[in-house]
Amino acid sequence: MRQAEEVRDRRREPSPQGRPGLLVGGLVVAVAALALVAAASVALGARSVPLSTVVAALTAPDGSTDHTVIRELRVPRTLLGIGVGAALGLAGALMQGLTRNALADPGLLGVNEGAALGVALALGLFGVSDPAGYVWFAFGGAALAAVAVHGLAAAGRSGSGPVRLTLAGVALGMVFTAVASAILRMDAETFDRMRFWLTGSLAGQTPGTLARLAPFMAAGLALGLLLARPLNLLSMGDDTGRALGLSVGRTRALTGVAITLLCGSATAAAGPLWFVGLIVPHAVRGVVGGDQRWVLPYSAVAAPVLLLGADVAGRLVARPGEVQVGIVWAVIGAPIFILLARRRRVAAL
Repeated sequence: MRQAEEVRDRRREPSPQGRPGLLVGGLVVAVAALALVAAASVALGARSVPLSTVVAALTAPDGSTDHTVIRELRVPRTLLGIGVGAALGLAGALMQGLTRNALADPGLLGVNEGAALGVALALGLFGVSDPAGYVWFAFGGAALAAVAVHGLAAAGRSGSGPVRLTLAGVALGMVFTAVASAILRMDAETFDRMRFWLTGSLAGQTPGTLARLAPFMAAGLALGLLLARPLNLLSMGDDTGRALGLSVGRTRALTGVAITLLCGSATAAAGPLWFVGLIVPHAVRGVVGGDQRWVLPYSAVAAPVLLLGADVAGRLVARPGEVQVGIVWAVIGAPIFILLARRRRVAAL
């Protein structure tokens, strides 16, 4: 009965077959939207800067205060937002494609919280303050969290269904967050430096941070996008995939590596951000269908549009201060998650 419902669901999804030109055009529009939001992120903020000054800062910097703010703060922050958004959006799409669970998300399944715990251990116990150093702790925490969540969800006779997987992720994520907070509170100076990071923030990172983390994000993005066809085959079931020549174990392993790279680097840069990887792939599938060849690139482009938009909104609503992007995203994402959870069919994609 359940397999029949899954087949009917897939038949109802809009298929990309016969309209590749339309989907390519949509992707171009999404890229253009990302460029516009990036421009707004550079131009807008707590400090008002004329557009002519922004252009001059990018083309002919003179070392003035406004030019320094734009080049040393806003441009790196914007590039970081693009990288973090693309990483989390693609990681969410990969997780949902791998588990065939519409509620799969790096935050809900505890992966981001595991990465955050790794960073907290690096900072609070080992004194590692360089992102190039603590990103390895983030990778380890993300990988261990993924294994622990799947192990807990699979315990028992019923197996790791979507609801059990989500509950296990939320429960362990809360434990990871509590332990990370306790570690950071052992040192007041470290906690004061990381309190914005814990809520999820793109502020305060230097160009050097972006340079150190960019290779990991780029590797995760490249690997994730290359997994579109294997994930399409995996969506047909393990046996069908094997019959079509798919190496199921290798696909799962490579997808896990890509998710770890994406979540570890994004969390090391911006802290644990919820709902980015949940909302964006879900919305993308409603537009392009279930073909991962389109879901993955659309998710990687659409997520930074929304994340940067939320970051800009957080800067404007509380001038001359700002609201961290993690708080803005929580306000947006929590109601949408409730709506998704109330739907009857969230078990299969």
